[in-house]
Amino acid sequence: MVFSSPTFLLMFLPLVLLLFYIVPSKYRNLVIAVASLYFYAFGEKFLVILIFLSTVINYYCGILISKNQRKKGIIISILFNLLTLGFFKYFNFTFDNFNLLLNFFDVKIEFIRNLPVIALPIGISFYTFQTMSYVIDVYRGEVKANKNFINFLTYVTMFPQLVAGPIVRYIDIEKQLNNRTVTLNNFVIGLERFIVGLAKKMLIANCFASVADNIFKYDVSELSTPVVWIGIVSYTFQIYFDFSGYSDMAIGLGKMIGFNFPENFNFPYFSKNITEFWKKWHMSLTNWFKDYIYIPLGGSLGGTWMKVRNTFVIFIVSGFWHGAIARVLRCRI
Repeated sequence: MVFSSPTFLLMFLPLVLLLFYIVPSKYRNLVIAVASLYFYAFGEKFLVILIFLSTVINYYCGILISKNQRKKGIIISILFNLLTLGFFKYFNFTFDNFNLLLNFFDVKIEFIRNLPVIALPIGISFYTFQTMSYVIDVYRGEVKANKNFINFLTYVTMFPQLVAGPIVRYIDIEKQLNNRTVTLNNFVIGLERFIVGLAKKMLIANCFASVADNIFKYDVSELSTPVVWIGIVSYTFQIYFDFSGYSDMAIGLGKMIGFNFPENFNFPYFSKNITEFWKKWHMSLTNWFKDYIYIPLGGSLGGTWMKVRNTFVIFIVSGFWHGAIARVLRCRI
């Protein structure tokens, strides 16, 4: 279920908002949690078990840390999250390339050729980083472990930002989970932001996508230079308005139910250089890398060499987070 679908706009969202506003405030997180699990299961079916399992494991890792089993809690959380993310993102990529390598040497192994295709769960990159940030912050002592499972389930599965972000860190909405003010003014502001995001997606991104898709379906040798540039520019606008549109819709939906999510884009195409662009594009991810990888590695305090090394690490990790998008060995062979 996507935000722009009639099912979401005409059925799911109105019903959830109605239930949210008519139930007593102490049950509102439960409404959001149940609705979010249904929202996820609508598209992913049994894979909803994975996000629920992730919630349970990271919830108890936080509890373990609060009970002075700090190393045990942080190790379990990091291993579970990274192994889960790595498995779903790279299982098929790894064996597909291994099979291509074997084919290059004319070696046939039926077992590898017949491995099943592992579907990538929607939103796994976002909720994995969110749960990791929570456990890390508990380990650092920056937040207290959440001992209300429904509140934590609401945080992890919250449908507005589950599919396409922004990455919402627990430390940013901890107080809002326990006590937030829902006002008509914020609802209207959120509704306006949602409509802007929906317009970005439907009226701009989809139009540019149609142009880009029609151009890129041809072999590059069949295209003239001006047509190729039209395709490049169209895709450039498509990816921005699609992604930023979803972020706007998420931020708007969050405000409609009392949450203030972080901004994710800040006019990146108006950046003066690549450094500024990096800071303005997918800002929630950039800040996550900065706070949990770049600064712990030493940031730029150790001079030019350390700054270059740590920046390189960030780009490598960012590449792994985004996942495999090409069969590298096939390209080389």
